[in-house]
Amino acid sequence: MRSQPTRLPARWPNSSLKPMPRFWPNASRPTRGSATGCRGSISPKLRLRSPRTCSSLPGTSRGLIPMMFFVPILPPFDSRIAHPPMPNTSDLSGAPPPPAPDTSGANPWKTRLPILVGAHAVGTSNCVAVLSMAPVISAAFGLTATQFGIFISCYYAGQAIFSVPAGGFTDRLGVGWSLVIGHAIMALAAVLISQAPTVDVCMVAAFFMGAGYSMLNPSTAKGVFEWFPAHRRGAAMGIKQVGVPIGGLVGAACGFLAASYDWQMLMLGVAGIIILNGMACLTLVPVSTKGGGARKNITAVVKDGRVNAFAIGGGVINMGQTNFFAFLTLFLAEAARMGQQTVSTAMAVAQASSAVGRMGWGAISDKAFGGRRIVTMTVICAAAVGFFVMMPLVTESWGMVMGFGLALCLGLTIASFPPVAQAIQVEMVDPHLAGSAVGYNMLWTHGCATLAPIMFGYAVDHFGGFSSGWLVTAGCVAAGTLVIYMMVRSGPRRRTYGR
Repeated sequence: MRSQPTRLPARWPNSSLKPMPRFWPNASRPTRGSATGCRGSISPKLRLRSPRTCSSLPGTSRGLIPMMFFVPILPPFDSRIAHPPMPNTSDLSGAPPPPAPDTSGANPWKTRLPILVGAHAVGTSNCVAVLSMAPVISAAFGLTATQFGIFISCYYAGQAIFSVPAGGFTDRLGVGWSLVIGHAIMALAAVLISQAPTVDVCMVAAFFMGAGYSMLNPSTAKGVFEWFPAHRRGAAMGIKQVGVPIGGLVGAACGFLAASYDWQMLMLGVAGIIILNGMACLTLVPVSTKGGGARKNITAVVKDGRVNAFAIGGGVINMGQTNFFAFLTLFLAEAARMGQQTVSTAMAVAQASSAVGRMGWGAISDKAFGGRRIVTMTVICAAAVGFFVMMPLVTESWGMVMGFGLALCLGLTIASFPPVAQAIQVEMVDPHLAGSAVGYNMLWTHGCATLAPIMFGYAVDHFGGFSSGWLVTAGCVAAGTLVIYMMVRSGPRRRTYGR
């Protein structure tokens, strides 16, 4: 004779209307019709089932569930006890929970985002000031073109070498301290360049100038990820990146003033504005999230295949931006016979359109294509490929129209994709790896930026002038875009982490 199943006490809820007792950690409410009684839970712990749920199992299973052993230890249910909500486990990637919500009450759009914009502005002005004053600095130290090229390469080498450690330090120390350290290094490098007695000291200072700037991209990107909601993150990233063209204009102003003032005093002025923004970064220290060991974070990022695909593809795409800004003025002067003031105006148009494009594309990526930023980035880069292919059409007869038009269009495309790319980077990994992911990506970005002018110059010298250089650049951007879209397109729309 079959034994009757043990009946649960009346106080035990047989539906999902009441919470589970706090007796089981991470337990979810039993759900009617569920075989496990814990829909949406990933915990392997054994869950109790209501009698109705158990009776819905196959006949042989009802006798195998030893409910009688668990009934005596069930704690009495008290509806007066408020039980805490269960953690959000909807992210199937196994990511840790998001950072604690900000309770300071400060508006990050007004209090923190301007500091991030200023960080990019002062960091970019540091390098562009040196580039714009290149004739004066070369005359002061008697540098040849090759020596000045090595001097600039030291700056990019510092960025490439320190990009990955900078990302790890950002995850370990937090956004605030990473920005403060980066500003301190850049300020010291600017002072050292202004007081350098020899070119060797200038090269060492340029190297550390690049090392200091390598701290900015991971820290500012992580700050946007932590402080802004997912549905506005692209817009915030775009506004942050406006600091780059603003810094370019400040650096260009230093080059203009170098004709009337001592270049060493101008570099000390640049160091002064770096110090001022670095002091403002101290206000970000209390609201920054610190993480675990830097080495562990970097290892986790490097082992991620999708992160590697995006970093390599993004680095190849960035070759287009590097060649565009490096050879635009020289190309227009030779192909369209423009004067120095005219080509400088074309560069200003490209910088201004880049500022507008970075804000616009960042906001568009929040809404377009269902929030799949990778599609938005593909559209931007595909349009840039078309504009690069059109660059050989610039001639002396149509130089003003085609030259300025393509400078405007490429400024809106190839010079405006970084905000979207950085938003993808930080959303591709777990929150505590955001800084390391951006730093690893910058390694490939600056590494490819070092090779891009060499490839462009070789194509110009051996394959038929500037037309060949622009076509090679278009091929690089197309290849990088294809790699990113094919290998990363299956990624998540965006990581909200409950925000």
